[in-house]
Amino acid sequence: MTCCSKYICKGCNHANKKREIEGKLQHSCPFCRKAVPKTDEEANERLMKRIEANDPVAMCHLGGKKYEEGDFKAAFEYWTKAAALGDVEAHYQLSILYRDGQGVEKDEKKQLHHLEEAAIGGDPMARRNLGCMEWQNGRVDKAVQHFIIAAKLGDDRSLENVRDLYKAGHVSKKDFAAALRGHQAAIDATKSPQREEAAEHEERLAERERRDA
Repeated sequence: MTCCSKYICKGCNHANKKREIEGKLQHSCPFCRKAVPKTDEEANERLMKRIEANDPVAMCHLGGKKYEEGDFKAAFEYWTKAAALGDVEAHYQLSILYRDGQGVEKDEKKQLHHLEEAAIGGDPMARRNLGCMEWQNGRVDKAVQHFIIAAKLGDDRSLENVRDLYKAGHVSKKDFAAALRGHQAAIDATKSPQREEAAEHEERLAERERRDA
């Protein structure tokens, strides 16, 4: 996430760093071009300013930080605020809290509500989890529908589920083929020369770390 609460892909981030090195420029936010925070304190101050401005992405991000710190109640509060403002990721994270009973009482109805909101917003993992719930409840046809939708959004595990259900006779050949095409189209849509260059750069760094270890 950038300092101005915008998400960008690794390709754009890599291209920005390359631009800075080649132009001997100061390290800046790849979206708004402001100088990046020099300290954690400065970064937190910017984050809180975004939250005070009712930025749901910033709220969701801070909720994630609180969750990693083990403060599930604070995570719940920030994700609830972000979800109320329409943040899809926050809805998905709330579904996990209600499923596991972290910071809240376990509640399957509320878990389902937030999964549905996230799935409607295009979250493939939420869609897959809906499929799993339908499967566990014996509603195979609905589970298949969710898995196919998630697969077409590029979710690998959902495609594996569709493949297994096809072998078991629960998915038609036509629907399986459509899921395969949709999954490939979703994967292709994420490709770009910049992202491939970023992936190659990460692999080189990882290889260097392995050699130095």
